[in-house]
Amino acid sequence: MSMRSWLFTSESVSEGHPDKVCDRISDSVLDAFLAEDPHSRVACETLATTDRVVIAGEVRGPNSVRQRVEEIARNAVREIGYEQRGFSWKTCTVENLLHEQSADIAQGVDEGAKGEEGAGDQGIMFGYACNETPELMPMPILVAHRILRLMAEDRKSGAQPGFGPDAKSQVTLRYEGGKPVAVDTVVVSTQHLEKLSTDDVRELVRPYVARAMPEGWEGVADAKLIVNPTGRFVIGGPDGDAGLTGRKI
Repeated sequence: MSMRSWLFTSESVSEGHPDKVCDRISDSVLDAFLAEDPHSRVACETLATTDRVVIAGEVRGPNSVRQRVEEIARNAVREIGYEQRGFSWKTCTVENLLHEQSADIAQGVDEGAKGEEGAGDQGIMFGYACNETPELMPMPILVAHRILRLMAEDRKSGAQPGFGPDAKSQVTLRYEGGKPVAVDTVVVSTQHLEKLSTDDVRELVRPYVARAMPEGWEGVADAKLIVNPTGRFVIGGPDGDAGLTGRKI
């Protein structure tokens, strides 16, 4: 492969991935605080495992929101679609360990006597746009996200009940002269109903991969499509693999 031709791979994870479940719960808690008090301070970490969600951190905001954290967490899990043995929004234990922000930390963030704006020790992540797509995102990650979004839409609508919430996609494209020109490999791992074989799941996934490709790229038959390479994927979500906030950007 020449220097002007190369392969590039991007990965996406579904909303039901254990780490993304935790991100969703923490985001929902933050949104609830900001809805009642835009000046709230929230450092909310979430861990999810078999039938258990643990929420911990420091907050400064309305106590009424702290009292609703369990409800907020259950609603987030319900919206994702987890209602299975091992992890269900109805039955999972939710531990709320949020507590008041330390006064020592708060004093470093509060506005100073001369009006200076304080700041905590949090880092800032940044990205950039590119002109590969109308969405201004690199093509591989755009396609990887799109595959999972299409699958999730049909799962939630009931059009495709064979899929579970937990899924991951990897898309490898071939670049020539700095531009994406062809699909090389697509890997999709998705949770599925127990009655489905790996071959069954592959045939269910195939049309979503085709639909996710840019116009004119539908002929992905020549590309390598790898579905559930480790085989059976019935046990998924936090029941199969513990999740934690901040591990998926």
